Order: sequence, then structure tokens, then C-alpha cells
Amino acid sequence: MGVGLLGTGHYVPNNVVTNKDLEKIVDTSDEWIRTRTGIEERRIADKEMDTSDMAFYAAQNAMEEANISAEDLDMILVATVTPDTPFPSIACMLQERLGAPAGIAAMDVSAACAGFMYGVITAKQFVETNAYQNILVVGVEKLSKITDWTDRNTCVLFGDGAGAAVVGPVSEGKGILSFELGADGSGGKELYQNKETDYIFMNGREVFKFAVRQMPESSVNVVEKAGYRKEDVDYLVPHQANIRIMEAARERLGIPQDKMAIAVNKYGNTSSASIPIALSEGVKDGKINDNDLLVLVGFGGGLTWGAVALRWGL
Repeated sequence: MGVGLLGTGHYVPNNVVTNKDLEKIVDTSDEWIRTRTGIEERRIADKEMDTSDMAFYAAQNAMEEANISAEDLDMILVATVTPDTPFPSIACMLQERLGAPAGIAAMDVSAACAGFMYGVITAKQFVETNAYQNILVVGVEKLSKITDWTDRNTCVLFGDGAGAAVVGPVSEGKGILSFELGADGSGGKELYQNKETDYIFMNGREVFKFAVRQMPESSVNVVEKAGYRKEDVDYLVPHQANIRIMEAARERLGIPQDKMAIAVNKYGNTSSASIPIALSEGVKDGKINDNDLLVLVGFGGGLTWGAVALRWGL
């Protein structure tokens, strides 16, 4: 038996905020944002929509694709740094709202932009040991509520959204073939939520230096751990933070640009939601097909990182 993704789903708010819109708020330009980040627009949730709402819609989408109902879930894991409240967890809120059985395990995971990778790899262990069968993993963020819209260095980067996947048993040879998780707490000072203001602080230069080293390295590591060569990779789903960082990982793997998921232009950096959103879009657009060898890789505040190599299919 393998452990893989039985279905994926995503949700983004309807409200589109373009670079031109941001030109009216802060001293920036559409050209400056596009050339440095690859971002053209992002989705921003309104005040009535919270993190749990977006998580709910993405979860429904993923379960529908996986052809399972809430009664089939054994566990819910939600990766987020922007919960509705510190507690109860978004996972517990989802358990009730989806109608999943009372008594199943439910918890939130905090690993910033690498959160979805931490969630999927945690879920893998429970399925692999036959403790649980179907685990819902959601990456969701309402970053707009912790973004300083007067700070031109950060407000141009972030967006809101949710992505989800159902992790469960798949055929032997399919699913997650290898993984890598890591953290370096000494880098925590480069990217964090300021306790005094509640806003995101980021030392862009240091985070960029870390990311262009770690994402390509982790990508190659999981491919080699799985017993494959870089040339065998069919599709790359990187954290959608910055097109230049994404390109560094793509070039290290030596795959063409049309084999890399690109959603950063439409949604900006949605932190833990970015990988599952890009993955879900890739599946729905027919860019990811049965038996494809995928690499999913992300990095985030902590500093944290995570990657998997997986063979797509059931």
C-alpha cells in the first residue's frame, strides 16, 4: 500500500485586488511588483469571511473529488497562521461544520508557508501505520488581516485563500515516495508576526537568500531519496511566494517552465494555502495526470521547509 492524495480542492475569495489598486494606496507600481515578484493580482476576503469559511469551501471541494463524505473522515489537520481565534482550532470548527463524526482527531498545524507540507507528511504517518484511513489536510490563510496595508514591502505580496487534499491509501508504487521536513529557528527573526502591531514583518533580502538555496536543495533531495533523477520529474508545485524563487527550483531540476505550477500571478503569496491551491488547479486544468512524478516544495516562517516526491494516482 502507498499513501497519496485521493482528491484536491481549493477556494479563493471573489474580491480581486490588482497592482494598479495598490498604486493608489502605497508608493509602488505595477511594473515594480511584477518584475520582482511575478504577482499581478491577489484575492482579498471581505470582513464577513473568515479563515474557517474558506477552509470549509476548499474541504468540500477536495472531498467531492475524493468521492468521500464527512462521515468517512478519521482526522482533520489544518495548516494556518491566521485562525479565526487562537482556540478552538479551525480543524475543530471544520469537524462540526462538515458534519464529520464527533470523536475524530482534529488539530491545527503552525509552520507558516510550509504548513501544508507538514500537514500532509503528518497525515502520511497515520495512514501508513493503519491508525487512520482518510485524513483531510487543509492549508488556509486570511493574511489580509495581519498585513500592514501602509507597508509597501509586504502589502504587495500577500493574498487570502484555501487549498485542501484528502490523504489516504493508494496502490503500491503510487502516492508519497519520499519527503523532507526541516526547520531553523535561528531564522525566525527574519519573518514573523509583530506582537505589538499584529502585522507581518519580513526581512525580504534574508528570506530570499534562504529560499533560493533551500527550495532547490529540498526538491533535488526528495527526488534522489525516491530513487529517481531530476530528469524523471513531470511536474513541480512550489510554494507560490515569488517567481524568482520558484524559477530557482525549476532550473535546479532542469524542467521546462510549462511543467511548473504558476499561480502566484493570480493569487500572490497565500502562505500555507499556496501549494494546495496550485496543486488543485493543476489537477483540474489537466496539467497533472495519472502516474506523473510530482515534487511539492515549500518554505516559510520559522524558518521552516518541507518537500515531497509523489507518484500521482490511486
